[in-house]
Amino acid sequence: MRKAIIPAAGFGTRLFPATKAVKKELFPIIDAEGRAKPVVLAIVEEALSAGIESVGIVVQPSDRELFETFFKAPPEGDYFQKLVVKQGAYLEYLQEVGDRITILTQEQQEGFGHAVFCAKDWVQDEPFLLLLGDHVYKSDSEVSCAAQMLAMFERCGKSVISLEVTPAAEISHRGCVTGTWQEPQVLLDVTQLVEKPEVEYARQHLHIPGMNPDQLLSIFGMYVLSPQIFDYLEEQIRGNLRDRNEFQLTSGLERLRQELGMMGYMVQGRSFDTGLPDAYRQALIEFRQT
Repeated sequence: MRKAIIPAAGFGTRLFPATKAVKKELFPIIDAEGRAKPVVLAIVEEALSAGIESVGIVVQPSDRELFETFFKAPPEGDYFQKLVVKQGAYLEYLQEVGDRITILTQEQQEGFGHAVFCAKDWVQDEPFLLLLGDHVYKSDSEVSCAAQMLAMFERCGKSVISLEVTPAAEISHRGCVTGTWQEPQVLLDVTQLVEKPEVEYARQHLHIPGMNPDQLLSIFGMYVLSPQIFDYLEEQIRGNLRDRNEFQLTSGLERLRQELGMMGYMVQGRSFDTGLPDAYRQALIEFRQT
């Protein structure tokens, strides 16, 4: 597997007014080495840790120059000279990372599924890794979360979505998954995906036997998908089949599951949401400490 997609074309309204000045994907996060970096760089590094060769970042047309400047252009003038003395090796590293980045555009912001579809021509007929543009990830083992997902895809031979346990009270803000365990608490044969279900519906229809009644499975924020997903997303877009006025990825995932099958994997690690003020604050603390 060679390619990964990171959608980064949202407006960031939940972090307003900060996002009036800075794109949410460029908010700083402090890594375990104490280095401050934009969130999107941490996500790119997660993809590269799994052996991904090229990363496509989907942005708004007006933001293309901003992302190109960060990933492709070195600092200028005295700032560059000062960095060379203290950060020369890291500047070289950033250039190497930038060489593996392709900036793609979403002309109109019409939902997560639409943003993913905008990468179709770049991905072509290949399976790919999909990472959220407002989550950073930390593994509980020596194998990165992304590498775990790619290994599971190679093992199963079909699309894999990442899973984590979520309190039922929070499921109306998440994508919910149900199915049958192939390996208890590790690998799930997915039988249904629902985007942001009502709590009572999820308790009744999506709860997995044997789990705590107050717990459900939600998407961790990482996917390894067959390229057929683009066909199903295109059908939605051409037919103007929207959910909450947007083209949702979950609808395409459900179709992909029905046609080709899908597995769910309980990632050994944690994802940190940087897309909400309280969650971002907590991510700054916990991502740094891990």
